[in-house]
Amino acid sequence: MASPVNDDNYSFTIDVQEGTRGLTMTWDQKVNILMVDDQPAKLLSYEVILEQLDANLIKATTASQALNILLKNDIAVVLMDVSMPDVDGFELADVIRKHPRFQKTAIIFISGVHLSDSDKIQGYRSGAVDYIAVPVVPEVLRAKVGIFAELHRKTRMLEKLNLDLERRVEERTQELREREVAFRTRAELLDLATEAIIVRDLSGTIQLWNVGAENLYGWSREEAIGRDLHALLHTIFPTSREEVAATLEMQSSWQGNLLQKTRSGSEIVVAFRKTVNQESNAILEVGRDITAQLRAEEALRETEKLAAMGRVAGIIAHEINNPLAAITNIFYLLQNHASLNDEARHFASLADQELRRVSHITRQTLSFYRESKQPVSVSIGELLDEVIELQETRIHSSNIVLQKRYSGSSSVYGFSFELRQVFMNLIANAIQAMPKGGILRLSVQDKIDLVTHKRGVSISIIDTGKGIQPEHKSRLFEPFFTTKSAKGTGLGLWISKGIIQKYNGRIVCRSYFYTSGCATSFRIFIPAEGVLDAPTTVVGGGLRIEQEAISGDRSSLREFSKIPAPTWPAA
Repeated sequence: MASPVNDDNYSFTIDVQEGTRGLTMTWDQKVNILMVDDQPAKLLSYEVILEQLDANLIKATTASQALNILLKNDIAVVLMDVSMPDVDGFELADVIRKHPRFQKTAIIFISGVHLSDSDKIQGYRSGAVDYIAVPVVPEVLRAKVGIFAELHRKTRMLEKLNLDLERRVEERTQELREREVAFRTRAELLDLATEAIIVRDLSGTIQLWNVGAENLYGWSREEAIGRDLHALLHTIFPTSREEVAATLEMQSSWQGNLLQKTRSGSEIVVAFRKTVNQESNAILEVGRDITAQLRAEEALRETEKLAAMGRVAGIIAHEINNPLAAITNIFYLLQNHASLNDEARHFASLADQELRRVSHITRQTLSFYRESKQPVSVSIGELLDEVIELQETRIHSSNIVLQKRYSGSSSVYGFSFELRQVFMNLIANAIQAMPKGGILRLSVQDKIDLVTHKRGVSISIIDTGKGIQPEHKSRLFEPFFTTKSAKGTGLGLWISKGIIQKYNGRIVCRSYFYTSGCATSFRIFIPAEGVLDAPTTVVGGGLRIEQEAISGDRSSLREFSKIPAPTWPAA
């Protein structure tokens, strides 16, 4: 603001910034020069000499006036007389220097008398930066005052630049803090997403890797960031990678299914949506694992095909059954015909036996399609024999030796088509595990459960195939898990376990690897009586059930492999 200063001997107007260290200066702003002398004529002469400096020249005739002006203004140079009536220049300079604001203010003494060296030393101690003797040489006075005035102006501008820089740094720091908070918030939100969210640059280097990506692929954020995305995941594109990149460049987006590998080496199918950011220097990729979905769709298609084949098989079996019955009757009559000799009658008997086998297979096929809606008593031994008869060709072609050990009545209350599906899955798996031959043993016995004390049937299906690896055992009954690569849907054992649980039973697996091979047992226990309902869990003793089942299989597998009893690991 404009602050007028009035005195009997001088008057001037100067801009004063309240609450600051003087004026806020700009590069072209004039500096303030304070001239202190008790003689107005001298002040006027100084003013004439210094007017070429283009500065604000402020006059004071007393020490009190000089101090008052210093407190209200930013003074670059103080030009003062050494000899003044009330307070001499040395004393005034000493007072000025004691104030924190004026410790570096340039003070130039003008003396009309000859000063000794001791006087000059006293002046320097009081804060003087230079002396000018009278008579004053105008050029010398202008040069000395001009140097200190320019130095002051540049010092103040440097301070201002430093303040501006500090302010900008603070503003930028605050902006970065706000951005960091916003980025952290977005990152936390991204980590809440179940989908894999990845940001990479145009060359493929990963810049962001959320928790969804960690869960899907198995690599942590620290391990993934900085690596090439598609090299890390062994990505296989539905088209060429160049074509995908061209689509992204033209349309700024792309979506499709990619085949990739996880850290464990498992192949998964991931549905991706790719988007280029506004700066066109990064790509956002959002992926969702659809492997299970595709397998479920494939399993559904296979199930529908099998269901259709079953209906067709039922229709064909029904149509074949009528003429087959007539042919069977004809052969029965033919065997007792008087015109046949013994050899012809023998051949007719063999043909009749084969026709009976065909008729039995036809009835079995119809039984798959025609099932009772109410649970009935089912003979486990007969059910296993029916499944073996359907698999007889595969058993012989694979050079598999079949062993059967049935004991007791071995009947349960339930649906034959469900149990047949369980045994079909397990026996088919056992045959597939022995492509170059082996032994398949079916064991059935009545048993009392050691935990529930219920009577039931224990069924063991044992093979000398490839065995179940330890790392696969825990996932064996999971849906869509298979060790058959692309040939299996991974639903057979999962469905089988669900059916057995429906009967309040259990199914466990055990593989024993020995020197010359391997023996694998799937052991099933089904209560003989009870209501079919949802699966139940026996509270307490679940471990005893598992241990008892495995213990039973241990002795069976040792006998099966005909080797000394091994030391079994803890279950």
